[in-house]
Amino acid sequence: MTGFPRARTAVVGASTFGLGECPGWSSMEMTAQAAYLALDDAGITLDQVDGLFTALPDDFLGGLALAEYLGIQPKITDNNRTGGSSFLCHAIHAALALDAGMIDVALITYGSNQRTASGGLVSALRSSVYETPHRPMMPVGGYALAANRHMHDFGTTREDLAHVALAARAWANKNPEAFRQGDMTLDDVLSARLISTPLTARDCCLVTDGAAAVVMTRADRAASTRAPIPLLGGAQTVTHKEIAAMPDLTVTGAAISGPQAMQAAGITPDDVDCVQLYDAFTINTILFLEDLGFCPKGEGGRFVSSGAIAPSGALPVNTNGGGLSCCHPGMYGLFTIVEAVRQLRGEAGDRQLSSPNIAVSHGNGGVLSSQATLVFGSPSTA
Repeated sequence: MTGFPRARTAVVGASTFGLGECPGWSSMEMTAQAAYLALDDAGITLDQVDGLFTALPDDFLGGLALAEYLGIQPKITDNNRTGGSSFLCHAIHAALALDAGMIDVALITYGSNQRTASGGLVSALRSSVYETPHRPMMPVGGYALAANRHMHDFGTTREDLAHVALAARAWANKNPEAFRQGDMTLDDVLSARLISTPLTARDCCLVTDGAAAVVMTRADRAASTRAPIPLLGGAQTVTHKEIAAMPDLTVTGAAISGPQAMQAAGITPDDVDCVQLYDAFTINTILFLEDLGFCPKGEGGRFVSSGAIAPSGALPVNTNGGGLSCCHPGMYGLFTIVEAVRQLRGEAGDRQLSSPNIAVSHGNGGVLSSQATLVFGSPSTA
């Protein structure tokens, strides 16, 4: 008994806005615009929203500020901040609140103008008393540490990591919204500017603007909307904050959240038709595919190098191009939900999969610190 309200809530609206560069827009304006688009997609008006979930990049009281900006007085405002996994955690919290009858309509929304406003990653993290004396380049240094350990323990190669980036680019070339498109070769990845050994610039996520939003309701109300996507399962966990405190550099909390979410949904990895996961760096994809159960521990590198996650592969992963080639506006997690919804609705254009029934979204926060997994189904799975 997991306690998760399987298929008793659903995503009924989803949107993106301003991917890539959105000059002249503030993060608040972008967040609100994505919210308006998602509500329009759902056929629900703003005054019906009584649950607001956000994590603005530049305002620690962003939930209050956004409620004021939108002109609403929600019963629940959730400004939970666990990094890029925040929005998947929000979906879990929204599902529980909806199922309990505490709210009727949940709006989860986020936007960032970090590319046009600052030109680089924006962080407000407290420095580590243990790590700062060594002057690491964070967050990339933490992920490079995990990559090095995985290579040492399991024989994962530099080429294996590169194949993650190549698969993401191949998917991005099918997505008109993707910020980075065009041909990319194995040598392009390997010979790119080294950022933190073994990761080059092509192993690292983009720095872009972008906003996204989803609207959730209970299943009874969702039935009257145009294309509801039931949330079948969800789970989250935190294993550490600083990379120096990570229990095992080759095992993430996805090994906890993934099996729990799938158990709640009543599925196994073999039932999954596509995976949308947080690929801030190429090592993420390898670690999460292993920990979520799609390949054995230590085999992730060889799995991706086989072409399994690329277009026409056995397990489509990040079909929009992911954070490596589509967009990465500071926190990418909400975009994994939007892409899962679009695939299950059959609205993904040239990258559309053939009749998918089950999609997994997975979010990551910090330096492999916070993990959250959601399982969505087509309407027939409810």
